[in-house]
Amino acid sequence: METKSILDPDIYTNLKALRLLKYKAHGFDFLPTQPINSALTGRHVSKLRGRGLNFEEMCHYQIGDDIRTMDWKVTMRTGKPHVKIFSEERERNVYLLVDQRTSMFFGSTGRMKSVVAAEIASLIAWKVVGNTDRVGTIIYNDNTALSIAPQRSTNHVLKILNEIAIKNQQLKAGKAKDSQTNSFAKLFHQAQRLVKHDGLVILITDGYGYNERSEEQIKSLCQHNDVVLCHVTDPLEHDLATLNKMVFSDGQMQLSVSGQEDKLREDFSNDVVQAIENFSLVAKKYRIPVLPFNTLDPIDVQLRKALGANLK
Repeated sequence: METKSILDPDIYTNLKALRLLKYKAHGFDFLPTQPINSALTGRHVSKLRGRGLNFEEMCHYQIGDDIRTMDWKVTMRTGKPHVKIFSEERERNVYLLVDQRTSMFFGSTGRMKSVVAAEIASLIAWKVVGNTDRVGTIIYNDNTALSIAPQRSTNHVLKILNEIAIKNQQLKAGKAKDSQTNSFAKLFHQAQRLVKHDGLVILITDGYGYNERSEEQIKSLCQHNDVVLCHVTDPLEHDLATLNKMVFSDGQMQLSVSGQEDKLREDFSNDVVQAIENFSLVAKKYRIPVLPFNTLDPIDVQLRKALGANLK
């Protein structure tokens, strides 16, 4: 990891940079009670469930007990009213689904989307563990999806961040060996194995590559968990098809392309602009809160703003 630490931090991240974000992981949270201007509150998004309840024991009904906890089967069988006693689950599983595919290796004037995704994951991981919840992850690129089961410790967060940094530094310009759709499918296949009920799933991605099958998998996750989308885009992606002239570079070679070509504009609109809009529509359809992130502004500031923090 240290051999690449001299690389441009806007292009590649490293474990040290992600570790230091621990000191910026404040002023936001994912608890059920949210500020009024948070993206996680309001009638158009799902409410966070909060920590779950564990069944402890069955007891005779006492005056003042909540009637909603009555166990009618036991009551009918014994002829005496019984209620279920629950205790609050102190820890909650939070799953970070971190996109490190080739489509994320893009940035116009700020950081690469892949670096932004890594920083979002780091900030949330540190905050989750600080709140005594457990954090796990699935880090996926064009070829593989690495899953790490939830735990709660500083060393566990460092393990996650190290794996993110490794995947991040493996990115390079070029064509992916696998399609975006297939890599998305691998992510959700791993998610079905890792993610349990009543967790918080935070998908950090640009959204490229989803299809109807992915939509069904997203729907399945939403049925049993809270899902939040951290949608990472670069400002240039929204305007690229309208530019007269563009110059692309992989760090060694440059390619000049004219945006005035009708076929290019049409292909780009279908491939990129439509992908952004379609994934936003999927999020709206299943009432998934969307936290927007760009590649220009500090990530901790964007995260606090999205979750309704007072930045004054």
